[in-house]
Amino acid sequence: MSVDLAGFLGVVLVAYVVPGPDFLVVVRSAAEHPAKGRAAALGAQTGLCVHMLAAAAGLSLIAARSLVVYDAIKLLGAAYLVYLGIRVVLAARRTARERRAGTTAADGPERLAAPRTLAPAGPACGRWRSGFIEGFLTNVLNPKAALFFLSVLPHFVHGGDSTARQIFFLGILDVLIGVVYWFALVVVAARLRVFLARPKIRHRWELTTGWLFIAIGIGVAAAS
Repeated sequence: MSVDLAGFLGVVLVAYVVPGPDFLVVVRSAAEHPAKGRAAALGAQTGLCVHMLAAAAGLSLIAARSLVVYDAIKLLGAAYLVYLGIRVVLAARRTARERRAGTTAADGPERLAAPRTLAPAGPACGRWRSGFIEGFLTNVLNPKAALFFLSVLPHFVHGGDSTARQIFFLGILDVLIGVVYWFALVVVAARLRVFLARPKIRHRWELTTGWLFIAIGIGVAAAS
């Protein structure tokens, strides 16, 4: 199989290091719980597999040449990112109001007797499912991921074996690199959980990531 592995690996590593929607979803999920972060990472890479299969089957070519199809995918992805951002911002503000109300109610001797603790992260199954779905939808509705396989991969595919087989090979390599990278990122983000769990820090973190989701979504929708 004749492929330019060195050049491909360089491009893939740069693509993963540059923060994007997948990065925000994985880091935010990992800050909530490491299991949710890993689920989001696997969801994102599963979405990448969908793009890889579509590219190998030629479906990405159809989407790229059809402005209507491309715009539909782009707007769906943008809408989902904006939805995620709005949900995060509203949840952050609701948590802040509840915390202020709880602090006021706890003033007095009871406050010392019953210190506040972090709320549980939720059932493991629901947490994993939520992270996976967010990661999957964020990636699979991102037209740039589809265009990566369509426009970038051909530069590293040469004659010999079938184009589809070479795309599968490079695509699987891309997915495996992503799993390693995202899991390493989850470890780092999970170590910051205690820091991010501080009420004021978490509030600012949630607001920042929420508005970033909204900004990226608007940017995707506005991009030509």
